[in-house]
This record gives sequence, C-alpha cells and structure tokens, in this order.
Amino acid sequence: MSDTGELEKGPEDDVEMGFFEHLAELRNRLIRAIYGIVPCIAVCWLFKEYLLEAMLDPLVLAYAELGIEPEIHFKNLTDPFLAYLKVSIVAGLLTAAPWIFWQLWGFIAPGLYRRERLMAVPFVLVSTLCFAGGALFGYFIVFPMGFETFLGYAGELPSGAIEMRPTIMIDEYLTFATRLLLAFGLVFEVPVVVTFISAIGLVSWKGLLKFARWWILVATLLAAFLTPPDVASQLIMLVPLVVLYFLSVGIAFFIDLRRDSKRKDEGDDGYER
Repeated sequence: MSDTGELEKGPEDDVEMGFFEHLAELRNRLIRAIYGIVPCIAVCWLFKEYLLEAMLDPLVLAYAELGIEPEIHFKNLTDPFLAYLKVSIVAGLLTAAPWIFWQLWGFIAPGLYRRERLMAVPFVLVSTLCFAGGALFGYFIVFPMGFETFLGYAGELPSGAIEMRPTIMIDEYLTFATRLLLAFGLVFEVPVVVTFISAIGLVSWKGLLKFARWWILVATLLAAFLTPPDVASQLIMLVPLVVLYFLSVGIAFFIDLRRDSKRKDEGDDGYER
C-alpha cells in the first residue's frame, strides 16, 4: 500500500491521549499563550494614552455629529488607571492573536492527519486576519452608528422644562466598547471554524446548507445577545454572521469538489491510477 494509504488510516502516529493528558496539554498551551500575551500587554502599556484616545475617538465623533461638547467622566480614583490597563490588555490580546491561534492549533493538531497539519500556517494567518477584521468592522462601522443613535436620545423633553444630558463614565464605556470589539472579532471567526471542520471531513457543504436555516436563528440570537438593544446594531452584526456562513458554505463546496476529484484519481487500495 502506498504512503498515501497509510496516512489516511488515522491521526499522525495514531497516538492516543487520555482525558488528563488532554488537560495537561491544554494547560501547557494556555501557559505558552500567556507567555506571549504578557509582553504584548507590556508594550501596549507604553502607548496607553494613545490607545485610550483611539478607543474614545468614535464617541468623540458621535458627540461632534450631534453638536455636543465631548467629555468623559470617572467616579473612583482608580478608574483612570484601570482604563489604561483595560485598553492595554485588549490591545495586547489583538497584538498577540497570531501567537494565541498558533497555540490553539498546537492543541488540536495531534488529532489530525499529517496532510491536515499542513494547514497550520493558513489557519493562523486567516484566523488572525478575521479576528482583526471583525474588531476593525466593529470600531469603524458599528461604533459610530451605534453611539450616535444612543446619544441622539439626549436633549430637551417636549415640555422644555428639563433636558437629558449624557454623563458617560470611563469604566462603563470601556467595558461596553471592549466587549463589542471582542465579540465582533470572534464573530468573524465563523468562516475559519466552518472551513476547518469541512476541510477535515467532519461536515459537507450539503450538510452546512441544510443547517443554514438554523444558523440564521442562532445568528439572530447571537446578534441580540452581543450587541446593544437597538435594531440597527443587531442587524449590523446579523448580516455579517449570515454572509460569512454562506461564504463558508461556498468554500466547503470547493473543498468537497476537490476531495471528490482526488478520490476519482486514486484506487480503493490507495494506489494512484
């Protein structure tokens, strides 16, 4: 039997790991990921003022569009320090994304075939680009629209006797903004996950297409949970979720097409015809 036939028998070296061995490997990968994240956070801390200002820019633009003087407040003495720490951590996670995805690949790779392991570099590269793309999409598209919508509710009430004015606290704003950034980053990983499970043969494009109606329901629930409670923000997350899923179905179609073509060129005994 050819080498190709041997490789198709099972994961590389057919090494079985017990439950506790998997836990130990997961712990080691998490520790290695932290080793890469901490230096990135330390470097980002050196630019904390610029990072905080960048995080506040969409809010400043929303204020300007509505003709409101931009300002941000804090109520505790430690809030400014914690604000700088939070933006440094988020920026550090984004910077360390390639290393984090590399460790993730290292954890799942032992259960794959040798041929599937060749996807390591594409997996890390595409995962990083999708995560960063999702965060940038949230920052440049969702933030300005969402912030302007919410701040638009401020102003005088009909009687003119009282006015609603925004008093935004730095800790609440950063919690809200960083959660959205990370959420959009994770949402844009949908094509990576779906394409990966298709590439290793767990699902076919037909199965993914049949699941599409359920995915639209799941995507709707995710958009409602991860975004502010307004229809515009939810639609802005829902549309990419659905589009990215169907894009993944298209990629899975070509993967299955290539796999079927390769099978036709090979005999049942593993020899190439």
